[in-house]
Amino acid sequence: MSVLTRDEAQTRAQLLDVHHYTVDLDLTGGEDTFDSRTEIGFTVRTGPDGTGSTDTFVELKPAELRSATLDGHPLDPTALTGNRLPLTGLTPGAHTLRIDALMRYSRTGEGMHRFTDPSDGETYVYTQLFMEDVQRVFAAFDQPDLKAVFDLTVTAPDGWTVLANGITEHTGDGTWKAATTPPVSTYLVAVAAGPWHSVRTEHRGLPFGLHCRRSLAPHLDADADEILAITRACFDRYHEKFDEPYPFDSYDQAFVPEFNAGAMENPGLVTFRDEFVYRSAVTDTERQTRAMVIAHEMAHMWFGDLVTLKWWDDIWLNESFAEYMGYQTTAEATRFTGTWTDFGLSRKSWGYDADQRPSTHPVAPENVEDTASALLNFDGISYAKGASALRQLVAWLGEKDFLAGINTHFARHKFANATLADFIDSLASATDRDVHAWAQAWLRTTGVDTLTPRVAPAADGTCTLTVDHHGSRPHHITAGLYDQDLTDEGRLTLRTRLPLDIPHTAPHPIGKRPALLVLNDGDLTYAKIRFEPESFRAVRENLSALPDPLTRAVVWNALRDAVRDGELPAGTYLDTARTHLPHESDLALAEAVLAFARTHIADRYLTPGRRPAALATLTGLCRDLIRRTEDGDNPGLRLIAVRHFIDVAAHPDTIAAWLADGTVPGGPELDPELRWRILARLAVLGATDETAIAAELDRDPSATGQEGAAHCRAALPDPDAKRAAWDAMFTSDDLSNYLFTATARGFWQPEQADLVRDYVPRYYEDAVAVAARRGPAIADAAARWAFPAHAVDAETLRLGEACLAGGDPVPSLRRRLADQLDDLARALRVRQAQETEQPQTPAQVPQP
Repeated sequence: MSVLTRDEAQTRAQLLDVHHYTVDLDLTGGEDTFDSRTEIGFTVRTGPDGTGSTDTFVELKPAELRSATLDGHPLDPTALTGNRLPLTGLTPGAHTLRIDALMRYSRTGEGMHRFTDPSDGETYVYTQLFMEDVQRVFAAFDQPDLKAVFDLTVTAPDGWTVLANGITEHTGDGTWKAATTPPVSTYLVAVAAGPWHSVRTEHRGLPFGLHCRRSLAPHLDADADEILAITRACFDRYHEKFDEPYPFDSYDQAFVPEFNAGAMENPGLVTFRDEFVYRSAVTDTERQTRAMVIAHEMAHMWFGDLVTLKWWDDIWLNESFAEYMGYQTTAEATRFTGTWTDFGLSRKSWGYDADQRPSTHPVAPENVEDTASALLNFDGISYAKGASALRQLVAWLGEKDFLAGINTHFARHKFANATLADFIDSLASATDRDVHAWAQAWLRTTGVDTLTPRVAPAADGTCTLTVDHHGSRPHHITAGLYDQDLTDEGRLTLRTRLPLDIPHTAPHPIGKRPALLVLNDGDLTYAKIRFEPESFRAVRENLSALPDPLTRAVVWNALRDAVRDGELPAGTYLDTARTHLPHESDLALAEAVLAFARTHIADRYLTPGRRPAALATLTGLCRDLIRRTEDGDNPGLRLIAVRHFIDVAAHPDTIAAWLADGTVPGGPELDPELRWRILARLAVLGATDETAIAAELDRDPSATGQEGAAHCRAALPDPDAKRAAWDAMFTSDDLSNYLFTATARGFWQPEQADLVRDYVPRYYEDAVAVAARRGPAIADAAARWAFPAHAVDAETLRLGEACLAGGDPVPSLRRRLADQLDDLARALRVRQAQETEQPQTPAQVPQP
């Protein structure tokens, strides 16, 4: 298949105006394929010489191209080469193209995904047409700046409901017609069909709907009031922020199975992964995440759908904006006021990690050559770093001018396309500040700046602050100065937050030396921070005494970065967690610290010989949290502690007893998620078997249960089980995207390194092959979940580098493998730095 290049897209955009699509889909033809008939009305402006005819192409990826006509004249179906059907001899003026094709359903979350629910046998289909996958559903001039109006008709089996971008009407005989859309890009067209369970209401005169598969109906009904309240609150808040009203005729949110992303911003029909319909207990932070995703996708209705990028080098215009607005609006409009703490821990670290790999790129890269390259940039930089940059911009510019610039942008480009230059020009129209220079410094550069404080005594007995700035970007931040209250168990109290503009060379007077000085207090910029010696001592002794969870998040992130950079011993991080996490009340903080300590420090950064002691430390920490929450005052924290206690268990007795009893003593009772979690850990420890897994699957035959069973079977320390799991992933091609991921997550276990040693060299060749056969979604899963991340040694690194040099992996696999290998090399460096583990002040160690 040919990928679309930027040059080809620009040439075609100069040649064509695409006006209208009429798409007719028939979903009644069986389990493997569906019928797709498309009529495209377009105009050719002129030939390349200004007068004569010209050539172009339309894209589609059919199982069979039955027929094609251009202006009533038949085209040769055998002319289809890869995904391109040539259109030759086009003269200036109006044209009509008709395509009749047989298309394949997907089992990998791409194109038209088909899923049969094992709970009840009901079948659902939905589209995910992002980047190039519209071509799997209907023929299209597939690039974002050829917007058009769409009329969609779908024929579906009896008992199904069809959802689309606009209001749908059942016209009889299983046929559903969707309202005509405004001009939208091809990748934003959406269909979701099946026997949905729906909750419908109205808000501001518009129909709102929630939809899920029938087996999840009780769980959606339990949360429908909360989801709709968040939806209404965000909708109203955006209408306070934006001058342009919501631009579509309805707002449906469909929770769909086996979805690859968190959600997709299809106009009028947002699709979410249906894990957001919670069938087991969750923490308030997880509910906050769902709220943020709802706000994020709704922001796209304006930034991405109303105004769309012209080419994929500006994906940050979609994702960074929606990421920033999602967190900010959730904090402003819902009960979840602490979203920026979670952002700093769960999202910002994603950006920091991505930005320190060789694959880093600017937030707004200048030359994205083709769609395959563009797909690789949907990462922590385009989301988290871009959102951080926008948060810094708002802090520097002021929200009033920021929103004024955004509203100018909407007015100038609604239902059209725009570039970075257009966006910056709109912002510049609302302020006297040099936004163009800011954009050049923040959006066209790579890497993470580092800010290190220096506190020096002055002649009068007070102190001054200077900030060493390793990097090139300007930063508008605050420095938090904290004093220790010796009468209140050493509690740290905020003296002041000092505004700082960096770079700034003159020392800042700060009065008496604070017990702790925290740069970037409030987390308004994107930079790694370090501590001066006195502050580092205060961190180790009094971190949990900091009053603001967002400040604690900044400090924990600084410690995390220092460990990854080899400046802070991993043991010191664990000791700090052991000391302070038992006193933590913020759920996002507890989850982030425990997750980093387990998955990075215990499983990767410490040598295998030191891993048991680390797991014992984490077990003790989780036990303390469980004991602390026995009175039931913080069930979310207790749930987090129970989950991590299970994950780090080195001996099966306690968790096996929980499973047998169906409860943790003092609660919670074991729901399906916790039961599968315990069984997976017992499988790793060799304390369960296939009989127990099959019995649990009989107890929970849902799709999630199927994934849990696949995970457990792959985790069994048995050669036959490992062989079967490997063949399922890399030989049979029968696994859906979710079952592939579940199997991969079970396969590699640090406890089983000797058992799976021979699979490490096999991984690279087999991953390259399966990625080439099954496409980008499986390529991503093979690199993200099936990579032997536990094998932190020079040989694994050598094999991977040889694969990149000569194995010819597809682009999506190549990028993921490069990132995994860079993380592996970092883990090796961290291990080497731990050989003599003495606590140090990170600021005093040279940058690596």
